[in-house]
Amino acid sequence: MQMKKRMTYKKGKKTTKKATKKKVMIKGADVSALTARQQATMKKHSVHHTGKHMKMMTAMMKRGKTFTQAHKDTQKKVGS
Repeated sequence: MQMKKRMTYKKGKKTTKKATKKKVMIKGADVSALTARQQATMKKHSVHHTGKHMKMMTAMMKRGKTFTQAHKDTQKKVGS
């Protein structure tokens, strides 16, 4: 008759390194707080727009606006 092996746990604290999120910058705007899909879209979008435009859009998207909403508002306030 075979006996099942029990899992044993080590006592004490495990020392693990925290995973640090890499800072992603596009034309001076920190887009690391955005989703991967938003980051990819912003990368393509940055070819056509200034750093000021990108920073403002990123700030709006971090606050919950969609890409299109942020773009339209930024176009009105900053321009290209």
